[in-house]
Amino acid sequence: MIAALSRILPAVALAGVTVVSAAEVRRDVEYGRAGGERLLLDACVPDGAGPFPVVILVHGGGWRRGDKAGSDVPGNGADITPWFAPLTHAGFAWLSINYRLAPAHRWPACLEDLQTAVRWAKAHVAEFRGDPRRIAIFGHSAGGHLATMLATRSADDTRVQAVVGFAAVTDHEQSLAKRGGLGEGVQALLNLPAEVTPQSLNALRAISPINRVRPGMPPILLLHGEADETVAIAQSVAFQKRVRAAGNTCDLIALKGAPHGLLAWEKVQPDYRPQLIAWLKKALGE
Repeated sequence: MIAALSRILPAVALAGVTVVSAAEVRRDVEYGRAGGERLLLDACVPDGAGPFPVVILVHGGGWRRGDKAGSDVPGNGADITPWFAPLTHAGFAWLSINYRLAPAHRWPACLEDLQTAVRWAKAHVAEFRGDPRRIAIFGHSAGGHLATMLATRSADDTRVQAVVGFAAVTDHEQSLAKRGGLGEGVQALLNLPAEVTPQSLNALRAISPINRVRPGMPPILLLHGEADETVAIAQSVAFQKRVRAAGNTCDLIALKGAPHGLLAWEKVQPDYRPQLIAWLKKALGE
């Protein structure tokens, strides 16, 4: 976490706690245990008394890779470091989580870990000057799949006030023709071969948020690059339509010329960050 944040904000380490430009970062906080693993997060808290609205960050990486510090391979398509500074500067506390990855851990381990993180946040963010009544989730790509999937669940203990999906995978069937079958990430996640069978189609449909939409979902914002060749923007367009048809709030920011990875987004559409922060503050009652 120190390396990732020090690239964007001045930092000084203090005995396991990092102070980042008037913000405190606590690394490797355990939020649960599952499947023989410690579930860890990094927490960043702005300077001030709070309580601050809270954002849970869920990295991408095809359900097989990625890391809470930004990425396991900094600078690649799963890098979420573009989220860190804008949220800190806008006065949000944020929790960047690791979760169990495939193929060592199959579905639904990753979703269960996100649910655990939400429960932990509701119970503990006050200790970090966070507001447990104002929690949002950010998810990119595979992380966006988990975030939007959680938004379709109705349990009070994992309900949040807003969900933001960046190039989110919301329909696993949509990419089958282009990929010529199941992609490697989904194969690892579900322990299925690339071949499309009735069994695999049923499994894909079961884990696709677009098929789980219901009334009463939290407000959702989708951001998607029009030049995304990994997850087609058509998924976000169709998901928005389905969510709105169920009577929910779902907005979409389409970024002209933006690819799948977040690192290039500000270069092609610099105003997307202010739009994102404004939407988030409104959704969380700021």
